[in-house]
Amino acid sequence: MKKYLLLIACFAFTATLTKAAKVDTVETYSDAMHKKIKAVVITPADYETGKPCPVVYLLHGAGGNYKQYYGINKGIAELADYYHLMIVCADGGVTSWYWDSPKDPKFQYETYITKELIGYIDKNYKTVKNKTGRAISGLSMGGQGAMYLAIRHQDLFGAVGSMSGGVDIRPFPNNWDMAKRLGEYADNPELWEKTAVTNLLYLIKPNSLTITFDCGTDDFFYKVNCILHDKMLERNIPHDFTARPGGHTSQYWANSIQYHLLFFSNYFKKANS
Repeated sequence: MKKYLLLIACFAFTATLTKAAKVDTVETYSDAMHKKIKAVVITPADYETGKPCPVVYLLHGAGGNYKQYYGINKGIAELADYYHLMIVCADGGVTSWYWDSPKDPKFQYETYITKELIGYIDKNYKTVKNKTGRAISGLSMGGQGAMYLAIRHQDLFGAVGSMSGGVDIRPFPNNWDMAKRLGEYADNPELWEKTAVTNLLYLIKPNSLTITFDCGTDDFFYKVNCILHDKMLERNIPHDFTARPGGHTSQYWANSIQYHLLFFSNYFKKANS
């Protein structure tokens, strides 16, 4: 009898170990840009039998794509399991900056993320279909994109994060194809000014967004992140800001993403309790 019970226990333990988050690649269609766009969708092991999942949208950096996060840290699948949440790694083009470009109709990524991608995910997956079940974060270009989209769409996102984000684009007018999306700074200063995240803080409504962002002290975006932190303090906007050793590297982001998912998990629990 003891051997029989031991055999059952071993089988149950092995079955538990075989449960894992599911990592899929899906193909969406953008009416705004008339093209197919892929995304990585990670669902927790208990997705089929569990409650509707909150969703974290992750935006990649310049030069990256929808596969960037899973390449940086494959452990994010295990974190989806641990926190019972979905992770959607979006594709934002090589250098879209997640804007609806007024200069190039082929780059309408604000519309894609906020309407088309979220619409697809909520239609095809068992999600918490309101802002208390959505968070968005990103690295570098994606950090800027996450902040930009969340501030402009506070009806969609309850929490936002940025890792090494380019949260003020104005000091970098000749970098990363931004001029192709907005036009040259010298010819379009008003557009650049109203696109910079640091100039959008007046739009944040009280208690509307739960915010976290971080940057490595050796990062070329470190100064603009510190300025964003100071401006939020001036406006009494609650937020978490972390500065720690590190540069603009995959090693830094592999560590950072773990903190962001913990932060969002805590937000979801509080917002949906």
